[in-house]
Amino acid sequence: MYPAPTDTPTRPSGARAALTAAALGVPSLLLLLLVALKWRPLLSLDGDIARTTHRWAVDESGITRVSRILTDWVWDPWTMRALCAVAVIWLALRGAWWLALWLTGTCAVGSALQQGLKAAVDRPRPVWPDPVDSAHYAAFPSGHAMTAVVVCGLLLWVLHLHGVRSAVWRTCLTLAVISVVGVGVTRIWLGVHWPSDVVGGSLLGALMVALAIATYAYGPGRRHGTNPS
Repeated sequence: MYPAPTDTPTRPSGARAALTAAALGVPSLLLLLLVALKWRPLLSLDGDIARTTHRWAVDESGITRVSRILTDWVWDPWTMRALCAVAVIWLALRGAWWLALWLTGTCAVGSALQQGLKAAVDRPRPVWPDPVDSAHYAAFPSGHAMTAVVVCGLLLWVLHLHGVRSAVWRTCLTLAVISVVGVGVTRIWLGVHWPSDVVGGSLLGALMVALAIATYAYGPGRRHGTNPS
């Protein structure tokens, strides 16, 4: 017998989430425009960083092997989506149907936005004479980075919503930060993304999380909690 579901001990601040989304929207849009317009200073900076990290990746084969394992398995977008699916099932079993649908929908919209932007910008990935890894499709934004931020951000918020113990919260927060930073570093290290791809993916992922929280705060979830009457 599952415990009586609780939607949230205290309602999320929709105004704060909306303000955060507005603040994130400016740099996200600016970076998108700079990449799409092929702003030379940005391309030059990307190239300088990418050439340096690629040289390190070629020289440090052990770190490169670990990076490939992490990016291909631990922080792969499908791994992140599977983690999100587990959370959706947990919420559904607790009777929090609106929250489960909200989480599913947000992840789906995030994936669609990511693929749409890749197709629209159509930025080539770095090309090396001695590659240490490979990736396909367009570069901007980084799908690994954006998916990690969206999934980790949403799951952290769901945990906060359900009032988990502080020790659990701190552990999950630490793992989330390591994952978000780690996935970005490995994508650049392996030479499959320009640095601005990772920054753009992270910004857009954070923007998606903020918009999703604002949507939840002002949407049906606010009027129809999951507590049984």
